[in-house]
Amino acid sequence: MKIFVTGASGYIGGSVANRLVADGFQVTGLTRDDGKAAALEARGIEPVIGSLDDVETLARVAQASDAVIHAADADHEASVDALLDALAGSGKLFIHTSGSSIIADDAAGTHSGQEFCEDTPFTPLPFRLPRVVMNRRVRMAGIDRSVRAVVVCPAMIYGEGRGLQPHSDQLPKLIGLSRQMGAGLYLGEGLNRYANVHIDDLVDLYLLAMERAPAASFFFAANGEMSFLEIAQHIARVIGAEGRTHSLDVEQVTAGYGLAARYGLASNSRVIAANARRLGWVPKSPSLGDWFAAQT
Repeated sequence: MKIFVTGASGYIGGSVANRLVADGFQVTGLTRDDGKAAALEARGIEPVIGSLDDVETLARVAQASDAVIHAADADHEASVDALLDALAGSGKLFIHTSGSSIIADDAAGTHSGQEFCEDTPFTPLPFRLPRVVMNRRVRMAGIDRSVRAVVVCPAMIYGEGRGLQPHSDQLPKLIGLSRQMGAGLYLGEGLNRYANVHIDDLVDLYLLAMERAPAASFFFAANGEMSFLEIAQHIARVIGAEGRTHSLDVEQVTAGYGLAARYGLASNSRVIAANARRLGWVPKSPSLGDWFAAQT
């Protein structure tokens, strides 16, 4: 079985591609970097040089593959349209990678008691409305375009990746900034909570979805949650800050780093992976707290 993975040199896509190769699949991986192409080839992944804007390349490789896992950019409309157009009528699998920030609120560091499973109604912030629309478009392809279209929506990801890029985005940036400041950082009161998932468990969900997920499926990927104050306390130990934590002003961070920082670090994103567990997903990796403990 031949699988086309976009983002094959990235954190999620690279980890998925590496696992697929280990499990005996033939994997083709999209990368923009000639240097990374050689590294992919060394890992047993057939590289395809191109960007998400190379829609003809995407369509050609997708049509030559048995399934497509899109892990490069959750918001790149042209690439999703090109891949769905290429697969229309084929019944082939298409897994699109989203993110649990679709249900993020504007809590500015305060706590919200609401949790969301895949079927809980919600109103997205304007910042994330295009991503919600994209998810619906993908799922509709599973209904009216004869594509086995699936959306996987990870929470905050932690753990060492198995591809060329070993680190995620959200936590490493917070850890790096905390090192510069000499204290574990959080925004506002830091009582906002974010669901999380280990990268290895997330990869397990992709493979399970490949095997079992029906068309139009939607899966949150989460296995626990933690407040950002608790995260800051863990980070303070990891960086040797002797437990020091420091609150940043939400408005100042927003002015300096934009809405992505505000909603990524000061919101609540509390999701429950009900559909994934019904599918048979059983996370086995260390919790975020245990993972932090292993870093010290």
